[in-house]
Amino acid sequence: MSNFVRFPFRRGFSLIFSLTRELIQPFQIPVTVFIMQKASKLALLLFALFFISIFSTSAQNGTIRGFVYEQATGEPVIFTNVYLYRTTHGASTDVNGYFTISRIPDGEYTLMVTYLGYDTLREQVTIKGNTVLTKKLYLTQAAFNLDAIQITAEKEEARSDTRTSVVKITPKQISRIPTIGGQPDLAQYLQVLPGVIFTGDQGGQLYIRGGSPIQNKVLLDGMIIYNPFHSIGLFSVFDTDILRNADIYTGGFNSQHGGRISSVMDLTTRDGNKKHLAGKAGASTFGAKLMLEGPLKKQTNESPSSISFLLSGKNSYLKQTSDLFYNYIDSTGLPFNYTDVYGKVSFNAANGSKINFYGFNFNDRVDYTNLATYQWNATGVGSNWVVIPGNNPVLMEGNFAYSSYFITMEEGSLPARSSEINGFNMGLGFTYFLGKDEIKYGIEMLGFKTVFDFANSVGRQISQTENTTEVVGFVKYKMIRGKMLFEPGFRVQYYASLGNFSPEPRLAMKYNFTDNFRMKMAAGIYSQNLISANSDRDVVNLFYGFLSGPDNLQREFDGKKVNHKLQKAEHIILGAEIDPLPKISVNVEVYYKNFSQLTNINRNKVFDDNGDYNNPTSPNYKPDHLRKDFIIENGDANGFDVSLKYDSRKVYFWAVYSLAYVNRYDGLMHYVPHYDRRHNVNLVSSYRFGDELGWEFNARWNLGSGFPFTQTQGFYEQLPFQQGAGSDYLTSNGQLGIIYAEYNKARLPYYHRLDLSLMRRFKIGEKGMLELNLSVTNIYNRDNIFYVNRVTGEKVYQLPIMPSFGLTMNF
Repeated sequence: MSNFVRFPFRRGFSLIFSLTRELIQPFQIPVTVFIMQKASKLALLLFALFFISIFSTSAQNGTIRGFVYEQATGEPVIFTNVYLYRTTHGASTDVNGYFTISRIPDGEYTLMVTYLGYDTLREQVTIKGNTVLTKKLYLTQAAFNLDAIQITAEKEEARSDTRTSVVKITPKQISRIPTIGGQPDLAQYLQVLPGVIFTGDQGGQLYIRGGSPIQNKVLLDGMIIYNPFHSIGLFSVFDTDILRNADIYTGGFNSQHGGRISSVMDLTTRDGNKKHLAGKAGASTFGAKLMLEGPLKKQTNESPSSISFLLSGKNSYLKQTSDLFYNYIDSTGLPFNYTDVYGKVSFNAANGSKINFYGFNFNDRVDYTNLATYQWNATGVGSNWVVIPGNNPVLMEGNFAYSSYFITMEEGSLPARSSEINGFNMGLGFTYFLGKDEIKYGIEMLGFKTVFDFANSVGRQISQTENTTEVVGFVKYKMIRGKMLFEPGFRVQYYASLGNFSPEPRLAMKYNFTDNFRMKMAAGIYSQNLISANSDRDVVNLFYGFLSGPDNLQREFDGKKVNHKLQKAEHIILGAEIDPLPKISVNVEVYYKNFSQLTNINRNKVFDDNGDYNNPTSPNYKPDHLRKDFIIENGDANGFDVSLKYDSRKVYFWAVYSLAYVNRYDGLMHYVPHYDRRHNVNLVSSYRFGDELGWEFNARWNLGSGFPFTQTQGFYEQLPFQQGAGSDYLTSNGQLGIIYAEYNKARLPYYHRLDLSLMRRFKIGEKGMLELNLSVTNIYNRDNIFYVNRVTGEKVYQLPIMPSFGLTMNF
């Protein structure tokens, strides 16, 4: 083993521990806990060192590594093939444009790079002994696009990556669906992915293969984003034009991700144009945006290092424009406004190493006249870096970030609700390349503070202020042996505030039967501490807050002792990939998620959890479900997803069908949550035509079976008994009480909606582009039920037909 392989472990852990000493004080971690954390890290270190030594005994021969960039902008070219012509040696670039080809025998080779829309790059290289060549390769945009190049690249990635329950999204893909409000948005694209359920246009959330929003982790350049979607449900907080890539893991993710029990969204932003000033400005009937990027220090052939910036701002003025354009929906206007600002500065070294500094502010405001006022604000700053050490096939990555999120809601005479979470997360990771194999290992740490204040329907107060720290170590080994891909992983997560230690093995595999048929699987154990400030039983709830997992949970659940305080899940996914024709791919996956322990806010709390109510020997003793702030549940989610994709230069077609079952059990009853949608269909198509393909027509149709709901059986007079036993029920004035039927046993009608958009592009000069967009949401004006007022019987619908117009200028 080379000295450097041992070096980053020692220095990496030492760096994290020195920073930890400064950071843990505000979170008041006991010394004994900190010692336990160090001991667990040492055990992980020894395990990882042993693991690496097993696979590093053979000679490595030569190595070619480096980055692939666009010649025009200096931006990395991601997921493209870099290979030695007429050999089996090759690799794909990652989200930073980085590649490594190792264990190359001595000789002279032709290094080639191929990517759709760019000229093929060829360069002669010579390998002798343990040579390590570092290359910065620049691709020039081609005069003609060759679909065959893209097809070859995708097939190579399919053969060399397990890709189980993961979808990679780029801005180009997002732009292929109808743009609501004139701007393509990640939130709209996520709704067409396999296994994703969207609950509504107003206050809707995304539920991924049985997991609620709190069980879905969202990362932006390594920073945790606590609320990625605005209240109108059609827009995310992310400007599509700043994104480089988004990896959406709907289950079975490996050990580099954790802290959530259902899914992960890992987003990476661009670094900004390193060659010249550029930007994009747009406006529509929904809102406006502005994005600027460019060099602070220009990248040139003589000086390959650079400094670049990226700034983005977008806002909605729908509350104001709806009075003019959409007053037929609501005479008081649509009450949704938001503002999102993001900024980034990148320092890029000559060898490809870089460090980024970034920050954001996202806010959302909803004002239902005479009903409710709701708003949230999220702020964060952070840094991430990539280091290319000399003469070793190792990539070092790290990040540090701090973010905060505050939400408040006032509803008439009801007590106000508020929730706050703030804290840091940091990580240091290493990737060691061994031919086509690779080992990835690292450590993470995060600390956060949660503050929550809420009163339930019977006036019982639920409050919490909690400091939490989590420490993580992980290792993953990816090996390719002939037609078999094998990717075992192991994650160790320690939850300091709860005193719980969670070992989590992970595994992914794929077997390439032929070039056009592959089978795959993924499995793992997952845990998390955070819980939602609203209940899985809330049908409509804009209030999206966070709580740290409580330490005063019930001692028993369903007659069994509760051994830990975490939320836990186990996943297993089986799948197949089929390429029946060169431009057509089919993906089929069957999944099962066992949510072995969940924590939910107790909507049935009536008594305080103290005094005689908490004393089993007292005649006034009350069961857990009537006095605990939180209750334990379990459940599962299972189903299958089928997707078909056709992709060519002019035509794009995407079809998805999902069958899903979601179940919960709270110790008293079995029920299905409100997002249990049995059938879900999405059809997306895009067609480009005209001179230089300047016209583009997009369509999306969604069909979903009805969500469950609880019917109303009747009404009664609910007496408050404010004087206790002395109350006079003959003269007291009661309130209207509702008699509910069995929980969530009925179903709403089917949901379906067709969206269309037409875009025209005009070139302006050498680099400018004007885009005009006309879109119509819900074009046949389907009345999709949002909810029904139980008292009046009034039906409230999702958004009706909504035309919008927008224009965008690229420069």
